Amino acid sequence: MVLQPSLKNCLWLSCVLRTPKAGFRSTASGALVIQSVSNDVYQNLAVEDWIHDHMDLEKQQVLFLWRNSPAVVIGRHQNPWQECNLRLLRQKNIKLARRRSGGGTVYHDLGNINLTFFTTKKRYERMENLKLVVKALKALRPQLDMHVTDRYDILLDRHYKISGTAAKLGRTSAYHHCTLLCNADKFVLSSVLKSPYKGLKSNATPSVPASVKNLFEEDPSLTSEMLLDAIAKEYAMHHHTDHHITLINPADETLLPGINNKTKELQTWEWVYGKTPKFSVSTCLNIVYKDSILDVKVNMDVKHGRIEVCNIDLPEQWLPPALYSKLVKSLTGSKFCPNETTTLAATLLRVCPQDDELHSRWNLLCENMIMLM
Repeated sequence: MVLQPSLKNCLWLSCVLRTPKAGFRSTASGALVIQSVSNDVYQNLAVEDWIHDHMDLEKQQVLFLWRNSPAVVIGRHQNPWQECNLRLLRQKNIKLARRRSGGGTVYHDLGNINLTFFTTKKRYERMENLKLVVKALKALRPQLDMHVTDRYDILLDRHYKISGTAAKLGRTSAYHHCTLLCNADKFVLSSVLKSPYKGLKSNATPSVPASVKNLFEEDPSLTSEMLLDAIAKEYAMHHHTDHHITLINPADETLLPGINNKTKELQTWEWVYGKTPKFSVSTCLNIVYKDSILDVKVNMDVKHGRIEVCNIDLPEQWLPPALYSKLVKSLTGSKFCPNETTTLAATLLRVCPQDDELHSRWNLLCENMIMLM
């Protein structure tokens, strides 16, 4: 059975911490159900990488259960500026993560359950995994109208998406992971997954919008623990093994050697932003200055998250040519990032002539440039 949250740490401290790593990697059964005691998105994504890279999935298939504190997770080949509202994420202190699988962008919070099915590449079958999830939920609440689509989504009432799918196929190992909306904050979800950035052109994989609904809206008597338990039970029955969930700490190097390095890598700017496919920004800034509106055309090419080409079409006499040239030169090669651009702007402002109107114009331009990021 799945233990209540208040007992999880006790079980982990008394059992999992002292479990030798060999005991985690191989048991008598051909399948293992594990659940993370962490709600950190980077730690949980690192567990996926570790299992994929280290476990012998010929001997043992794995179902990994995990939940995250508020986070937006983009697919391996996606553009975060295109997929979400990065400014809002920063304001709300919501984490942004890039996973190693493909697929679209999702919002996670504690009202969302994540399921990862690990198999060999030969045994990989996501349709069967999703049917197993539906079967588990129907065993719990037979009245729920759910079905799996050809796009590998689970729909509620033939219309509302409650689960989306992504996968990673390695040379010999594979995993399929999916979400399950239980009681997620739909207002935050819809807000953060709406990009405000204009003029972006990208070949990155776009997400497909869908109407979503929480399972708890359909049946408020459900709990996340009930759903996790039902899915674990169905998985165990399918694999003819005991219904038992092993709790793990994703920061435990004795259990998962090298896991913390994997976690750190997933948090780096180079991974989260730098892996974005090349894109361009072509837009016009309408800058309000005194009693007029100034049109400033901006064209940039961004590669590996850094500005490769930068052109800013300013009206004559708006800035001294030398200062304009320094701005363009400083931006070229820098990160497409508000923090770095703010630092560059402040540095250049210090070498500006002491002129209040010039400083005002400079600040307006830089503020609008930062809004693009």
